[in-house]
Amino acid sequence: MTKRHNLLLFFLLFSTAVFSQDRLWKVGVHSFFDNTEFRHSQVQTPQTMAGIHLAPELGINFGEKRRVFAGMDVMREFGSTKAIDFYDPIVYYEFYGKPFRFYMGAFPRKLVLDHYPRMFFQDSILNYRPLLNGLFWEIYSEKSNYFNVWLDWTARQTREHKEAFFMGWSGHYNFGMLYAQHFFYMFHFASLLDPIVYDALHDNGLSLTQVGIDLSTLTGFDKLELNIGWSIGLERSRDRIDEWHTPQGLLSELKVEYRGIGLFNTYYIGGSQQYYYNDHGNTLYWGDPIYRSKEYNRTDCYIVFFKNPTINLKLVFSLHFTEQTMYQEQALYATFDLNNLNNKKEDKPYRYLWDNWF
Repeated sequence: MTKRHNLLLFFLLFSTAVFSQDRLWKVGVHSFFDNTEFRHSQVQTPQTMAGIHLAPELGINFGEKRRVFAGMDVMREFGSTKAIDFYDPIVYYEFYGKPFRFYMGAFPRKLVLDHYPRMFFQDSILNYRPLLNGLFWEIYSEKSNYFNVWLDWTARQTREHKEAFFMGWSGHYNFGMLYAQHFFYMFHFASLLDPIVYDALHDNGLSLTQVGIDLSTLTGFDKLELNIGWSIGLERSRDRIDEWHTPQGLLSELKVEYRGIGLFNTYYIGGSQQYYYNDHGNTLYWGDPIYRSKEYNRTDCYIVFFKNPTINLKLVFSLHFTEQTMYQEQALYATFDLNNLNNKKEDKPYRYLWDNWF
């Protein structure tokens, strides 16, 4: 109760300061329903994840480029007996001045890392770990070129929790229709404070370099893109300091979309990733555990019912091919974002197949 009272007092004082400065605000709603059917799979778990997030924020504007925000992300799972299942304070500093942007504090993960492949962060991370706690710096251009570095401190060491943090970088550069991109992270996973039973520190690294071609500007498609790349894992347990595990593999992606109807296909073949998964599971690995397979193909067929800077409604039907079996997944995502910021990205109007039907 003391922590909740302190949080309430903080936000009351912060809101008073906000209304004496340039007033900024954000309200985000994110609802998800994700049903996975992986019965008898040895590398993935069948489950249904569903819930809704509410994330209000208040902010102070220091000039045109510097801001401070504070708020709360509260989440309730569908079917829960609790009013709130999880809550996370949002407090961060933002610098937004082209060609740079910088965040520090506890801020929404979707602002900075939503482009990482599922090999690094599975879909459920945005649903259950919506905030990044650390910092993010990026240099970018209007041509979708960027380079960034970031740190996410996910757990402080105590007698109940292991110290853990990510550090990583990514980049993308266009050469006309061609492009190259790179993703990397290293996850540091330490032991408990004064552990009763010794548990070795783990390092879990992953790198992916891709080259691709984007033909959307030359066709009538909203997306028409193909890339291929090579991934390298780098894992060890420090009680076996000379024993490194380096699974490598080929990853290709195909993206096709026309007026809200789309297909996203991912194919992987190579070494089995996540060597220590049976010992530590999702506490050590945040990527999709299905990449423990040596060959895996995922086909997402989706419909975007509505999309603009405020509302996004998307239905996805996925087919997973691995372990000589076909599995299914159905997902529905709905997001609603309102704010009074003046730096909204000007996207081209979204096209739908049914534009002329109504």
